[in-house]
Amino acid sequence: MAFNPATLAYNESGLIPVIAQAEDSGVVLMMAWMNEEAVKRTLASGKVTYWSRSRQSFWVKGETSGNVQELIDLRMDCDKDCLLAVVRQSGPACHTNRLSCFYTSITEDCETELMSPMS
Repeated sequence: MAFNPATLAYNESGLIPVIAQAEDSGVVLMMAWMNEEAVKRTLASGKVTYWSRSRQSFWVKGETSGNVQELIDLRMDCDKDCLLAVVRQSGPACHTNRLSCFYTSITEDCETELMSPMS
């Protein structure tokens, strides 16, 4: 079946959330946003391309840091309003130099750091 990125359910800003997951371990690495063009660029290049809301520009993961995300599989959820990018991650995914952006556990009265920055 042919896929058309225009059929995805983008929000009022024309964006769709994307969760990046490591193909080898299943670790959830990060969450970011794509617009229709970022989806097209990701599928065409195999390099995960996000839309930076703060910079209002495309952001190819690892372009400046070298911590590239190679696309293995791009999946959509049942409502077509969220994507899962299964990736081969080179180096840390988080700008804090951690493998994952989800490195803090929250309980009722406590935050616990689960992983240290990579050396």
